[in-house]
Amino acid sequence: MTTQEVANQLVKLCREGKFEQVLTELYAPDIMSVEPEGSTWPTVQGMAQIMKKGEIWTKMVEEVLESEISEPIVADTFFSITMKSRVKIKDVPEPVRMDEVCVYQVRDGKVVLEQFFYQPVMQEA
Repeated sequence: MTTQEVANQLVKLCREGKFEQVLTELYAPDIMSVEPEGSTWPTVQGMAQIMKKGEIWTKMVEEVLESEISEPIVADTFFSITMKSRVKIKDVPEPVRMDEVCVYQVRDGKVVLEQFFYQPVMQEA
């Protein structure tokens, strides 16, 4: 798949809430996931670590109240999207609004890097 095709499919699947399918169909086994400095989420590498991160997120989120994913912007082997959401986190009284820019790199038809840019909102005490 081309970078544009990967980008289009990732957006389509994310909008449908099929995040596990994104991982299994579009990500390379040695995928690197980079979070911003100050985030409680670690930077991880490899499919097992990415899936573990996803499981933790799924267990934390009680309800997705709003979700918006932009069309991709593609340049060479990179593409970016914005994700905006409002979610109810377990044991947090007020919903949390999250806005982020997501940048992906594609090699041989698979995502090899995802990097997220956002202002960390949830800090551990």
